[in-house]
Amino acid sequence: MKTINLKENERLDDLQRNGYQIIQNPEKFCFGMDAVLLTGFARAKTTDRLLDLGTGTGIIPILMEAKYHCAHLTGLEIQEESADMAARSVALNGLTSKIDIITGDIKEADKLFESASFDCITCNPPYMIEQHGITNPEAPKAIARHEIKCTLEDIIGQTAKLLKPGGHFFMVHRPFRLAEIMTRLSENKLEPKRMQLVYPYVDKEPNMVLIEAVRGGRPRMTVEKPLIVFEKPGVYMPEIRDVYGY
Repeated sequence: MKTINLKENERLDDLQRNGYQIIQNPEKFCFGMDAVLLTGFARAKTTDRLLDLGTGTGIIPILMEAKYHCAHLTGLEIQEESADMAARSVALNGLTSKIDIITGDIKEADKLFESASFDCITCNPPYMIEQHGITNPEAPKAIARHEIKCTLEDIIGQTAKLLKPGGHFFMVHRPFRLAEIMTRLSENKLEPKRMQLVYPYVDKEPNMVLIEAVRGGRPRMTVEKPLIVFEKPGVYMPEIRDVYGY
């Protein structure tokens, strides 16, 4: 493990996997449970080439490497400051030969990468359509949470171009957009194959949905048993502790 100099307001967080750490700046944006749950839901092989769209500080490629040891992983991120933190985290963990961090726009991903060149694509996209109340649309947190730089249509359209036939797409999103998600996937010949709803507590409504789709797959979807996050306030369910590696 290499040593690295942290910039102002940055901190180093332990990922509980392979001794990996990640650089984050809580003043800007820190990864959430949704990214971690996506890596727990996703599947990949050691021979896979993986692309993470909107990688932020690189949490998904780093955790996917720790879990699946993919042949190669790439994170695409439009915000230079986040991409810089991601690249430094990759170097800190000694993964520069396995993980590339590219600064670029999701909407132009097909110009940055060859068509049908990835076995797996992951994405933890901005969830919110409305931009009302955003005081600074260029703020990192606003870009991460609201569809300012890219839309769901952009993400799914680019995924369809970059996935190999039979390749797998894994995404975490919000249940209130489920109808739109399914429609966009179908329009782009990405067949939904697996879905899991995530509930904060057993008696609450779901607040996340995990989806797997296959490019050119046959129609048939498995709905997995619900994932409950908390047993009681501050206490994770065993399944969540497993995902986090506690």
